[in-house]
Order: sequence, then structure tokens, then C-alpha cells
Amino acid sequence: MPLGDAAPTAQGACLCGSVRFEIHGPLRDSLACHCSQCRKTSGHYWSATQCRLEDLHWVQDDGLTWFRSSERARRGFCRHCGSSLFWQLDGHGFISIGTGTLDGLTGLSTLGHIYVKDKSDYVDIAPGSPQWRADRDEPPLN
Repeated sequence: MPLGDAAPTAQGACLCGSVRFEIHGPLRDSLACHCSQCRKTSGHYWSATQCRLEDLHWVQDDGLTWFRSSERARRGFCRHCGSSLFWQLDGHGFISIGTGTLDGLTGLSTLGHIYVKDKSDYVDIAPGSPQWRADRDEPPLN
């Protein structure tokens, strides 16, 4: 799809710049995921926004590598600097993007916290923040 002269909604990159991308469409507010896989890949919980797959455009992707992290999803990271960048559910028309990889101010807020059943004991979630025991397909805990 040609982008024309439309300015991107957001831009982002890995730490070393070997992976650079633009988003040309709306971004969902960020979700903080506390599942064990996100904690292992990031060293903390992972906060991610999301866009339609067709709205994500590569400026540079020579460092991009994909890791099959489960039977139903894969994670994208930079093979040069190790930055954790993306999470993509198979057969889904959306891709999650590490919110911290976006350049500059995002205008996003945190929707809430998912997989809090797996959160580490050192993490305190602010009172009033929406929380889900697992994913958002179930009722929130608060």
C-alpha cells in the first residue's frame, strides 16, 4: 500500500537502530503484561501498544529476528542489540509493539494490567488501575 506523503502516527526503533519502523494508523493504549514470557523476554513486565498489521511499515529491518515463543505467537527482537520489539498472535490482523520502543511522546496511556496472576512480588500496581487475572477476555479483578 503506498504511503504517499502522509505523516506517520508514530515511529520507533530498537536500541541500535537496526530495526526502525513507522505506524500509519491508530494505536491502542498500552497494556502492561505480567505473564512469565513477557517477564523473561523483557526483564520486567512488558507494556505494549497495538496497531493493525497493515499499518506497520519497516524503515529498516536488517536486525529484525522472530522467535516462536509459543504454539500460537511469535516475538520480534533485534538480533544486534537484543531489544524486545513485537509480539504477534498467529492469524490475527494486529501486532503488539513495545510502547517503550516508540520515539518521543506517545500520547498513550495505560489501559490496565493483564496476567496479574503471574506478576512478580516486587511490582506494585497503582490502586484503581484495571487488572485482569489473565487476558482481557475475562471480567477485570477490580
